[in-house]
Amino acid sequence: MLKVNNIDVFYGNIHALKGVSLEVNEGEIVTLIGANGAGKSTLLKTLSGLLKPKSGDITYQTKQIGGKPAQSIVKSGISQVPEGRRVFANMSVEENLELGAYLRKDRDGIKKDLANVFELFPRLNERRKQQSGTLSGGEQQMLAMGRALMAKPKLLLLDEPSMGLAPLIVKQIFEIIRMVNSQGTTVLLVEQNANMALSIADRAYVIETGKIVLSGTAKELQESEKVKEAYLGGV
Repeated sequence: MLKVNNIDVFYGNIHALKGVSLEVNEGEIVTLIGANGAGKSTLLKTLSGLLKPKSGDITYQTKQIGGKPAQSIVKSGISQVPEGRRVFANMSVEENLELGAYLRKDRDGIKKDLANVFELFPRLNERRKQQSGTLSGGEQQMLAMGRALMAKPKLLLLDEPSMGLAPLIVKQIFEIIRMVNSQGTTVLLVEQNANMALSIADRAYVIETGKIVLSGTAKELQESEKVKEAYLGGV
């Protein structure tokens, strides 16, 4: 479904991604784990069209998307939940969700998907008229995910969904990710909480200083001594 082949990405003079290759097959949850500043968010921004690769290819459903504008990437079926949630604070929950469907024209489909999002996140339904800036961190994360789902993505990119959230809420968010995936959406999950990420993923990649250093099934990485030591607290 998605193939990233040997991409290099720069921030000014900083070589942020160095020859990164990975793939995501339809129906999978694939996770990318790594420390802060390893290049995880840079990769997602590049896949979303917010950054352009200097070299290498990004293919999505056999089409080249590397360097394409962000709106055409959303239109093709890729949606991102950004790090830090980025909800529109002065707009209501419902308005944020409707903005997620901005590029869609199928009114009946939008209505149906809005009902689905409220079913998936009952808390958002209770707060549908509330200003988004007044929601808790966990509720804002749910809203950011709901907004991305309103674009009806085939591939959902999640950037650090557990960041700054209480353990109970993190558990809830990861259960929802699993549910979204079981309903047919493929997921690429970028996450610092390696334990949680590997517990729901099919396959995983480890990124360090802009390079992929390990890959395999989630189970293989959970059992890897290197991963245990660096990311799983030596358990």
